[in-house]
Amino acid sequence: MCDTHDTTPYKGLQHDGHDQEHKAWSRRSFLQAMGIAGTGSMMLGANMLTASAPSPLTAAIAAAETDNILILIRLSGGNDGLSTVIPIDQYDSYANARPNIYIPESKILKLTDEYGVPSYMKSLEPMWGDGQFKAVHGVGYQNQSLSHFTGSDIFANTDLTSNGFQGLNTGWMGRYFENIYPDYLINPPAAPAAIQIGQFGNLVFQGEETNYAFVTSNIDQLEEIAESGLQYSLDDTLFGNCMYGDQLKFLRGVANTTYEYSGLIHEAYERGQNQVEYQDNGFARQLALLARLIKGNLGTKVYMISMGGFDTHGNQPLAHERLMTNLSVAIDNFYDDIAFTQQDDKVLSMTFSEFGRRIFENGSNGTDHGKAAPTLFFGSGLNGSAFVGDHPTLDNPDGRGNLEFTMDFRDLYATVLAEWLCVDIPLVEQHLLDHPYAPVNLGFNCSGVDFPDIVYSDGEPTLPTTEPTPETPFDPELLDAIVHKPFYPTDSTPHIYLEMPFSAHVDIQLYNILGQNVGTVFNEMMFEGSTEINIRERMPSHLSTGKYIYRINVQNQKMSKSVMVA
Repeated sequence: MCDTHDTTPYKGLQHDGHDQEHKAWSRRSFLQAMGIAGTGSMMLGANMLTASAPSPLTAAIAAAETDNILILIRLSGGNDGLSTVIPIDQYDSYANARPNIYIPESKILKLTDEYGVPSYMKSLEPMWGDGQFKAVHGVGYQNQSLSHFTGSDIFANTDLTSNGFQGLNTGWMGRYFENIYPDYLINPPAAPAAIQIGQFGNLVFQGEETNYAFVTSNIDQLEEIAESGLQYSLDDTLFGNCMYGDQLKFLRGVANTTYEYSGLIHEAYERGQNQVEYQDNGFARQLALLARLIKGNLGTKVYMISMGGFDTHGNQPLAHERLMTNLSVAIDNFYDDIAFTQQDDKVLSMTFSEFGRRIFENGSNGTDHGKAAPTLFFGSGLNGSAFVGDHPTLDNPDGRGNLEFTMDFRDLYATVLAEWLCVDIPLVEQHLLDHPYAPVNLGFNCSGVDFPDIVYSDGEPTLPTTEPTPETPFDPELLDAIVHKPFYPTDSTPHIYLEMPFSAHVDIQLYNILGQNVGTVFNEMMFEGSTEINIRERMPSHLSTGKYIYRINVQNQKMSKSVMVA
């Protein structure tokens, strides 16, 4: 090795063999990395890079004639669901179970009468108002594992028959890729179909022969590839004092010439531009880079990114606030960014974690490994914000204080595959190990199957009310036919496209993200047809750069969406 690092692992709090769990995980990660090395990966320097053959998912999705993109967000460590979605209708039970770490009512952002999120997740409020945020309650499976690596494997391989260390070594997407393209090694697609950021390979993209994703160990590595088009620097100064410098330089050179996708990633990165300023943290950097690649039309259909730190056995309130604040701000920034190129309705994001956490706090102001937890979905393709499914009861936990699951995670996977990526349902069932297809109504539908109804929020931000002007009501179907959306011409000036199926008086007010009215954009009679309204030209005063909300009032019906002012 050319360099070493003196690292001392942090010794976590004891709980149910927690130390032994992490020792086993470390051993397994090392063996996994070495095993992957036999199927297309190299250990170069201190980093691991999986540059396996590209996934067949691109061609499979192309065959289904969808240009939808999926982003999987791994919350590593076991996210605490009761600090993510707070059951207001069970608030007393929640607060009594967590006397030192519960979130006070004054710090809950109430999204419905029954559920809210912590106020430090307030960056998601505009997305809720724009119909871009759904939370699915109680996600898990029968006899859920409380082990980090076993839980991670089960959420990746969907194998519930073992619930131990001998589960399948293939993932739910990897099996699908393998079936569609048995000759992927000699017939790769034009662009990487899946990109994964995270060092030790999660099984999601693993097939029998290899991992089907282009994997970098961290965001630094993928940023360097995107910026330079090279996997590894060949600067001689890096190898001067290294015993195996020549050999290492040779291997890096081979990697750079062999992994042809590096150049494609670089080209897409150069084409795409971030039009929103992101925070400077690892998770935000991952989403900022994905936004550039998506806007640069790389062609990749599936991405997986990760955020660690959710194993909150101690001092959970501060840790969880930092993590979920970073996630909320970055998600909001990301969807604002890709909205500039009107791609926000084509990108669906979903979170997953290896397990949830217990109802009751422990003695260290934290929570221990538990079972069910919510899954969060983001994107305009959701066509409405809502809480989906049944929240587990807090008053009847199992003997160890766990929430029991109310939603099988495989049903969410199946819905995303069949209804977002448009995979044939028989194939979906096959690659989820014959799990029967039971779709969940998430707001999108490719197969045409009937969904059970869900109740949506009204989709509007909390804005000041105004006295309505009495008018003769129109047919509700005509009101529903009104089309409106923000768009941005080449000079990035914000416009509103409005299409009216009838003539009526139209009032459009603009609000900042605090709900304060900043002016009137449009207030006049509009005849049947369409128009494009330049927001800057219509406003009497200068608008600062940032996010705003416009509200259209037609016949006492209110419609609103967010708009970026650059």
